[in-house]
Amino acid sequence: MSSTLHDSASIQPDPEHLPNDGLTETMGQLSRDVASLKDTLALLASQAGGGAAKAFRNVGQTVASQVGSTASGVADAGTDLATSAKERAKTFASELEGMARQNPLATIAGTLLVGVLIGFMTGRRG
Repeated sequence: MSSTLHDSASIQPDPEHLPNDGLTETMGQLSRDVASLKDTLALLASQAGGGAAKAFRNVGQTVASQVGSTASGVADAGTDLATSAKERAKTFASELEGMARQNPLATIAGTLLVGVLIGFMTGRRG
């Protein structure tokens, strides 16, 4: 191993082997700023820990109650939608039956066309 290698805990390169430019200085300053920010956040977290835990607990209870209310509303809306779809399907079937009674020849031709299309679609897969 080379004498220029550092232990694995150090991530900063050896300054005497780098060109002396603004980038090296900027990277060093950035590293110091990140370390300072980490210390500040740790202090803030330790001071606000108790209050934050209580606030998160309250938020969790509020969200749970709102989710319950929303789920109930969604279930009601789903029931209404299903009922509406059922009524529309009945109306559509009644209209098709009325058209078939008025023009039976067109109904037979339409049924034949649908059968041929289904045959083409399933025949090309196999």
